[in-house]
This record gives sequence, structure tokens and C-alpha cells, in this order.
Amino acid sequence: MSELTSSDRSITDPWQKYLGWLLIALLLGYVTNNFLEIYLGFNKPNSITNILTLSGVSGLVVYMVFIFLAVLKVKRSRENSFRKESLELHSYNVFFLRGCFFAVLFVGCVDFTLALVRSLDVLKYIVGDSTSRALGLGNVVGPYIHVPLILLGFFVARFSRTLGWTWLALLIVFAELIIVLSRYLFSYEQSFMADLVRYWYAALFLFASAYTLFDEGHVRVDVLYQGFSIRTKAFINAWGSLVLGILTMVVVIVIGFNGKTSIINSPLLVFEITNQGINGMYIKYQMAFFLGIFAATMLVQFVVQFFDSVADIYSEPGKRDTSIKIGK
Repeated sequence: MSELTSSDRSITDPWQKYLGWLLIALLLGYVTNNFLEIYLGFNKPNSITNILTLSGVSGLVVYMVFIFLAVLKVKRSRENSFRKESLELHSYNVFFLRGCFFAVLFVGCVDFTLALVRSLDVLKYIVGDSTSRALGLGNVVGPYIHVPLILLGFFVARFSRTLGWTWLALLIVFAELIIVLSRYLFSYEQSFMADLVRYWYAALFLFASAYTLFDEGHVRVDVLYQGFSIRTKAFINAWGSLVLGILTMVVVIVIGFNGKTSIINSPLLVFEITNQGINGMYIKYQMAFFLGIFAATMLVQFVVQFFDSVADIYSEPGKRDTSIKIGK
């Protein structure tokens, strides 16, 4: 019997695919259960008796559904190379990040405008007293203004092919320029102006991290690494992605979403706003959620890196040349 080629081995030894997609399934299960528990009132099965209740069973069912879908995905794509699996998973991540970019763009512009007219005390003349008072509440602006804009962002992302990080960086510079001009030429400055810069800068830094990892743009201490063979580098990247990258992101996600008083869930539940009140933008709760988005997208991207590394171990063709940087 002839020896299996590296391509054949990637088909007959799919445990790495199961591991990667099961990690994605557990991530989706945890996030879904967090939503059911914190925002819809379902409870975790914290005891043997509670697991027999509807709320306890629902959490278990969510995980089982996602795990079943992950196993089904691997079985249906058994003949796919690890390169193809990597690019497919990366494309899902890119779409989500693209939607996040347009969401923060729309929310930032609209909320900045609302903060401006609130500070000038002219909002009541535009929409009336009752609506003006309502638009001064975070739990009104969040669900009725921000959420539709976020959905619009993902709708636009469906028809766009640009990530827009370059444009977001340019908008941050433009926003800073407005602050400087208004401060030194007109002696006018409000807290919402700085809020916009922090909001967009946080989005740029946290959302672009996953794509930067795909493009190998993060700083790497490679005193020894550069001298290794491609196969040795692949082993290091594969185990580094699992042991260092994914485990770190799991810690961030678990701590961030651990109960109603956690650092992510707590601001989201009340649509928390800045201490400046009506003089600030109502986006503080979103900036807390940015940390969860960062951890989730980085976890997905580490799985992508794991698949790419396994492909290098099996010497699959189609390795990307990350030394050539293409603007996105």
C-alpha cells in the first residue's frame, strides 16, 4: 500500500477540525446562554435538581445544538483542506467585524449629533418636550436609537467588501481636529467631543486586532523564531494558538460575562452612560461590550491560525505570503 500523502493525512486525521469547530461551538453556546440567562431570565443549572427544570435543560440544549452543528460541519466538509476551513472561518469573522465597523460609524455620528443638540438645549424645539426628555435617557436611546443603527450597520456590511479600518482611523484624526479647532479658535469644548474620539479609537484598536492577527501584523518577539523551519514554526503557532491565545480569550470571556454584575453584562443591562450625563455621548455600555467582541473575534482568529498552522504541518499548498501587506 502506498504511503499517504500530506493531503491525504489532512483528510483522514480530522481531529484538528473537530477541535477547532467545537471551540467555536462552545463559544456560541456560552454567548447564547449568557443572553438567555441575563437578558431573558433563564437560569444556569447550578444544582442537580435545577438541571431538571426548563431553565436548566435549555442551557444544556443550546450547547448540544451547537456541538451537533459543529460535528455535522466537519463531517460535511471532510474533504476540505485546512486552508479552505481557515479561510471560511476567517470570512465569517471578517463579516462580523465589518458589521461592527459600520455600526460604530453610524452610532457615533448619530449619538454625537444628539449630544450636540442636547448640549445646545435645542432638542425640545426639534422633537418636542416629551421626546426630548426621553432622548435624555440611556435606556431609551440604547434600544430605540442605537440598536436599529447597529442592525443597519450589519445590513450595509452585507453589501460592502471593505473593512474600513483606514477610514475609521481617518475619522478619529478628523474628530481630534474638530476638538482642537473648537477649543483654540472658538473656546468651545464639550465632553461628548472627547467621547466620540474614545469611542472610535476603542473600536479601531479592539475590532482590528483579529484581522491584524490574520495578517501577522502584531509585534512578535522572534529572536529564535525566524531561524526555524516552516514546519517547526507551524507547531509553535498551533500550540501557541491553543495554549496561549485561545485560553487567554476564554478567561476574558468568562470573567467579562460572568453574571449580572460582571464588567460587560452590568453596563449592558442598564445601557450605562458617561458621568457627564446629557453633555456626553450615551455609548459607555457599548465600549464595555467592545471587550467581549475583541475576545470573541480573537478566539475565532486563533482557531483560524490553528487551522493554518495544521495546514503548514501537512504541507498543504496555498500558504499566504504575509510579508506582502495589502491595504484593506
